[in-house]
Amino acid sequence: MKVIVFVKASPESEAGVMPTQELLTAMGNFNEELVKAGIMLAGEGLHPSSKGARVRFSGSNRTVIDGPFAETKELVAGFWIWQVKSLDEAIAWVKRCPNPMLSDSEIEIRPIFSAEDFGEILTPELRDQEARILAASQHLAGSAESTTPEKSSSSTGRLDPPRFEQGSEMRIAGLSATYDRETRKNIPQQWDRFETYKRSIPGQVGRSTFGVCSNFLDGCRFDYLCGVEVEPNSELPDGLTRIRIPKQRYAVFTHRGNVSGIAATFDYIWNQWFPSSGCLSVETPCVECYSEDFDAASGRGSIEIWIPIKT
Repeated sequence: MKVIVFVKASPESEAGVMPTQELLTAMGNFNEELVKAGIMLAGEGLHPSSKGARVRFSGSNRTVIDGPFAETKELVAGFWIWQVKSLDEAIAWVKRCPNPMLSDSEIEIRPIFSAEDFGEILTPELRDQEARILAASQHLAGSAESTTPEKSSSSTGRLDPPRFEQGSEMRIAGLSATYDRETRKNIPQQWDRFETYKRSIPGQVGRSTFGVCSNFLDGCRFDYLCGVEVEPNSELPDGLTRIRIPKQRYAVFTHRGNVSGIAATFDYIWNQWFPSSGCLSVETPCVECYSEDFDAASGRGSIEIWIPIKT
């Protein structure tokens, strides 16, 4: 679940009193712990309300009210967004937080709505729209953070917004091996070995090649098959295996840049995009699709990553 954690304002924060160096150091250390634990998605401090404004709605009328605002206890001086397993876990983390103010203070925790909370009123079309908007906003944020032209989606992990498609059933035949987060760097050698089999596989469909991730296990272990699409009943040479890809709805991401950066793209999808997207994953294979124009020697060409999602 996602929660937003509000640091309530104090008379000092509303007066613009800056935190001490000791407090900044303690909060920085706490934020590092959150990041290492995979909890923190965002976090910022806010200027006092004297630098802000409110817009009051009344029918079709809009009235702008300049700060400061009187009710200090109801104001917010900062926030985090966390990905946690439960409200109890969020409370436990808040208890570890240094006092964020120079005087007594309060921190408030509020769960963030997820797509499941809306039930049937959130149609598949609305879910897709929400995921597209989120991916687009993350892409713009990533573009704003990039400071050098050479930073691309493959080096920063940020992506163009995905499209959503209903994938057809397929059968992919090729070489299979098991990897984890550390050994996945050896996948290119598996592709090299597959080249000796590629032309001898009977019943091939099309000229694209595919990388299939499946059987996800504890410790970030997974099976990886590199292969081609084949007809359902085609015979295979010794040493090769076949996997069935079911008919499934997918979020389809375009990986840009060299294939060597595809691991960073996967990490971004699972660790950044998915937790905030409102989409739910399903335990069916993820598919890398390398189009006919992909050049294995240079590592460049059209690459798409098909991530199965729940409809």
